[in-house]
Amino acid sequence: MFKKPKIEVNLELTKRTVALGTSTSGSIVISSKEEFDATEVRAELRCIEKIRRERWVYNERLRQNVRHVYWDSATLLSDDLVASGSIHVVPGFKKTFPIKVSIPASGRETLDGIDSNVSWFIKGVVGVDDRPDATSDTIELQVIRAANLPTKEEVEMVPCEYCRALMPATSSSCPICGAPRKS
Repeated sequence: MFKKPKIEVNLELTKRTVALGTSTSGSIVISSKEEFDATEVRAELRCIEKIRRERWVYNERLRQNVRHVYWDSATLLSDDLVASGSIHVVPGFKKTFPIKVSIPASGRETLDGIDSNVSWFIKGVVGVDDRPDATSDTIELQVIRAANLPTKEEVEMVPCEYCRALMPATSSSCPICGAPRKS
């Protein structure tokens, strides 16, 4: 058989914006309408970089060099996240497989520029031998740089010596009256 199995595959993620070095969770939900043997249930995570290039090519008809613009494509990351091994699927079979999607800290953040772009894609797949795999819709992830923001700490508030308004103990002057803070 050269047709995909009659199965519905849905990939659900808790969040679609993920920072480098962190992870998100999700699930692959499958619902079958036919009987077959699946080799595995997985999520395919891909990071693809495209770079705009140009070269000069001689055109015989015009008898001159012509600029040829094209896009080079490279796969920076290709990871298959296996949710289940081989299973026998029957009509009416419905199951949810949990997955964890980890974005490496050494990866590249999502970029959409004039001359280059970096895109992250993920899709759910039910692998089948000797037939095309059944897949979910492809989801584009937004991968951002991890923010190194310090955690918000409690700042001690002290009264101003002059107007008695509360101000942070780290302030050198009162934000209300402008008087310098006495030690």
